[in-house]
Amino acid sequence: MLKIIIKPFDALTKQELYSILQLRSEVFVMEQHCIYQDVDGKDQKAFHLMGYKNDALVAYTRIFKPGDYFKEASIGRVLVKKSFRKHRYGYAIMEASVHFIKNELKQSKIKISAQLYLKLFYNNIGFKEEGEDYLEDDIPHIAMILKK
Repeated sequence: MLKIIIKPFDALTKQELYSILQLRSEVFVMEQHCIYQDVDGKDQKAFHLMGYKNDALVAYTRIFKPGDYFKEASIGRVLVKKSFRKHRYGYAIMEASVHFIKNELKQSKIKISAQLYLKLFYNNIGFKEEGEDYLEDDIPHIAMILKK
């Protein structure tokens, strides 16, 4: 089972922040061969969902209140360390992220900018495509909305 911790930026320890940035770089820069500015000045407004297995950070999402990224509440930087993907932790962290937005932020509409190849994964959670696909950092993406 994945241990989930959610904290605002100001509550993160130095080690937690380092682990988050290290894992995001490992997945989004190294694994996906995408050179982009991950440290984008938005982390300070976000809630950071960390998924731990045996005290190691293996899954993560970044959660925003409405207006801090999109007009709607949003979830981004969704990732699971490659060697842990077989455990379906992506579903666990997305479920926890949606639960947090609905119960703590009191929002019923969530928008994401999803990598196009993960569209079916997000469809399985309840997200629906909105508009046409587009390139973001040279990777095909699509806007998706969850309304509940």
